[in-house]
Amino acid sequence: MPKGKQKGCAGCNRKIKDRYLLKALDKYWHEDCLKCACCDCRLGEVGSTLYTKANLILCRRDYLRLFGTTGNCAACSKLIPAFEMVMRARDNVYHLDCFACQLCNQRFCVGDKFFLKNNMILCQMDYEEGQLNGSFETQVQ
Repeated sequence: MPKGKQKGCAGCNRKIKDRYLLKALDKYWHEDCLKCACCDCRLGEVGSTLYTKANLILCRRDYLRLFGTTGNCAACSKLIPAFEMVMRARDNVYHLDCFACQLCNQRFCVGDKFFLKNNMILCQMDYEEGQLNGSFETQVQ
């Protein structure tokens, strides 16, 4: 960048002489100066997303931790933090560890079939056993 066009960094107020500069929130930043206000992780990395609220610049995790919505797990009824990965089945949300057959506790792998009956998650074997006994209607997920 030509000397007359150098920008001041919004983080440290020094001139940005680097080959690259970042623009976020209509301000310019050194790569090392654009950080999350909570955890200090660098937000200038390729693919990083930044969030702003209440005059804070935050990484995704801290934004969700501070301002995200939380809910309760349909299996254990415990709180699910906003930043945690979850499994969903219709209107129900589950911790990853809780997403298992509620009769035999078998955990599901990617691509496994599961069945939802009366808000209970069932593996294929338990569901089919219930079908043979005449206690379930078909509701494949």
